[in-house]
Parts: sequence; structure tokens; C-alpha cells
Amino acid sequence: GAPGSLPAPLAECGSFQSSEEEEEEAGPGPAAAAAAEQRREERLRRFRELHMKRYEACKLNSQEVVEEDKRLKLPPNWEAKKARLEWELQVQEKKKECAARGEDYERVKLLEISAEDAERWERKKKRKNPDLGFSDYAAAQLRQYQRLTRQIKPDLEQYEKLKEQYGEALYPSSDSLLHGSHVPSKEGVDRMVADLEKQIEKREKYSRRRPYNDDADIDYINERNAKFNQKAERFYGKYTAEIKQNLERGTAV
Repeated sequence: GAPGSLPAPLAECGSFQSSEEEEEEAGPGPAAAAAAEQRREERLRRFRELHMKRYEACKLNSQEVVEEDKRLKLPPNWEAKKARLEWELQVQEKKKECAARGEDYERVKLLEISAEDAERWERKKKRKNPDLGFSDYAAAQLRQYQRLTRQIKPDLEQYEKLKEQYGEALYPSSDSLLHGSHVPSKEGVDRMVADLEKQIEKREKYSRRRPYNDDADIDYINERNAKFNQKAERFYGKYTAEIKQNLERGTAV
């Protein structure tokens, strides 16, 4: 045939199209539409789940912020007080249960204590003036006072003599004049001096001795000024180090 013309079979068929192209021209079929709808529903479901998770996270964060603010407003020893109150409530409940059963609470409590705990508590009871650690200065002062008063051994014979000598004046009231009415004995003064010397000796054992550096610069005029310079150096030394070096070299502007 003529050049450029199609073969007879193809010319008779016209332009060639596949079955897929024919389906695309005709529009998506029901199976493809159902698959697309299923994928859309799956995406919407996942989006709703993510949205709910985000909402729950925001809600939990808000609740935690409120709880933390409440905890910060509570006193510092609230946890100990709360534990103490809970323990007291448990004790009250156990007492009620024992009373309802007709049992002695103290006896039931002792049955629940192990032998090791009982021995440890007995050892604590036997201690005189046990050291429970530092809580405040008032408690430390009271402990020191109790320790010192236990060392006092009263002279009952001298007390009876003073009682016969002074009578009711031995027990002063708010209207009594005490100045010059009593002269301590030499033995009492010696005993007080010996006790004070013992306290001083014991205190010196616990005092911390600061090491003295012979090579350190002398930038003070007396001991008090040295302490002040040490405090100033501790708080402001890192800010004034360069100024101090310039002054020592003579290069300060």
C-alpha cells in the first residue's frame, strides 16, 4: 500500500485502546469506589483516634499542673503530717475492731511486733538522753540542760541546815529580795569551776581547726578583718579577680 498507511487489519480496527483505558474513560468501577471509600474511612478513624489521644494528653497535663500547684502550696512537712494522720486513723480503726471483738488492743499490738523490733525499742528506752539528731537549737539546749542536771548531786545535809537557818525565806516568792542573801560555799564554787572547765575541755575536742597557710598573701590587719576578707572572697572573688590582679600589677585604669 501507500507509504505511511496502516496495515489492513489495523486500519479496519481503527485506533487501538486497552481494556484499562476503556474502564478509565468509562469512569471508576464499583470495586475501586468501594476501596477508595474504605481508605477514606480508615484515615478518618485514625484521625479521630489521634484527636482523642491529644485531648486526653491535654486533660492529663492540666490535671497534673493543678495537682502540682496544690502540692507547692502545702507546708514543707505536709507529707510527714499526712503519714502521721493516716497512721493514727489506722490505729483508731484497729482499736474499734479489737473493742468489737472484746480483745485488748495493746496485747494484739504486741503480738504483731517482731522480736528484733522489741529488742531494739527496749535498748532505746534504756538509753539515757538518747541523741536523736539535730532538729532545732531549743531541743539541743534542752538536751544539754538535761545532761548537766543529771550530773548534779545535791547535798541533802546542807539543804536541811539551810532550811533550818532561813525557814520560809529559803523558798523565795516574787516579793523576795535575793541579792546578797546567799553566799555560796567554797566547795560549791569549786564544783562549778570544775564543771565549767570540763565543758570547755570537751568543747575544744569538737572544734574544727582551720589550717593556716604561711604562703598566703597578708591582706588583713587583724583576725576580724581576715574573716571579713575570706567571706568577701567567697562571695565576690570571681567578680573581682581581674580588678585585684590589675591593682597588684599596677596596670589598673
